[in-house]
Amino acid sequence: MSLNVEHAPMRTLPSAKPLRLLDNAGHALTGAATGGFALPDGETLLDLYRKMVIARRFDVQVTALTKQGRLATYPSAYGQEGCEIGAISAIGSTDWFFPTYRDCVALITRGLEPGEILQSFRGDWHNGYDQHAYRTAAQATPLATQALHAVGLSHAARLRRDPIVALTFLGDGATSEGDAHEAFNFAAVWQTPTVFVVQNNQYAISVPLSRQTHAATLADKAVGYGMPGYHVDGNDVAAMYAVTHAAVERARAGGGPTLIEGVTYRIESHTNSDDPTRYREAREVEHWKRRDPIERLEKYLVSEGALSETVRSEITDAAEALAAKTREAMSVEAELDPLELFDHVYSRPRTALLEQRSALEAELAAGAFAQHEAGAR
Repeated sequence: MSLNVEHAPMRTLPSAKPLRLLDNAGHALTGAATGGFALPDGETLLDLYRKMVIARRFDVQVTALTKQGRLATYPSAYGQEGCEIGAISAIGSTDWFFPTYRDCVALITRGLEPGEILQSFRGDWHNGYDQHAYRTAAQATPLATQALHAVGLSHAARLRRDPIVALTFLGDGATSEGDAHEAFNFAAVWQTPTVFVVQNNQYAISVPLSRQTHAATLADKAVGYGMPGYHVDGNDVAAMYAVTHAAVERARAGGGPTLIEGVTYRIESHTNSDDPTRYREAREVEHWKRRDPIERLEKYLVSEGALSETVRSEITDAAEALAAKTREAMSVEAELDPLELFDHVYSRPRTALLEQRSALEAELAAGAFAQHEAGAR
């Protein structure tokens, strides 16, 4: 069966300079720099600030726990809070989110518990949360595979006339993967309600953007697929929220997919096993630290009288409470059962899988017996 999709290809070129609603000093912008997008209202901006502060405290706490050896690995999003939280805050609770391995701060903002998020980084489970309960897919380590999953789910929703939108994050390096191109093309052809947010943090591990693409911007790639693309200052949480919110509403109304590039920067190492000093200079990191997304919005809120010391203190208390909750979650030893390896493979286990399970069960029983005998001597 074929499905005819009537749509007019989008030919809007992304702006050469990233769209911004707030400059580095926290001043509201007008005119061409905004791309026609309006600054969100004060209540929304204060909520975004609160989420960023809490998310950063969580990120810093998890990085410290990783250095203590209490997690196997952790990919920090320090410095990328504006990009992640601006985008994730633009979708509703019934919409679906398809994250990458670096998007823990987005998961915290979505309402997931620290212990659920970090189980995979400690090695307890590949995925530690109920995907359907949170409408959030498992964090994807393979590059760009989750983009295809987002397109598939949103296409199915469109066929069912379910008014949901799928938001997915990708890194700049992921746009070089075939899966990303397939996802972009499929979404545009079938006009699926999918929003792609590319977090351009300048490096695919150690490979700089200049070695990944010759395109002027990653958002330019959208034009070739016939969907709108936006080149946004990813450290301007107000701009990320406004542009993503517009893309989400457009998708929900049947307008098809959108590609958003958020220009940001990874302040910390790729993961705790990475040494970023081998491929970037300290002065580059310092340059981006001066473009901090939290400080930028804070300056604006203070200038508008929207961030009092009382409110600031309340936010700090909430952030510290989450940090304490995170420490507590990682202090509880997980009760692991090796036989769970076989529980979620097939709905009807195959004979070979059952045989493997029995072999492991016998090996575990023999090991437990030998340990008991050794202890009895």
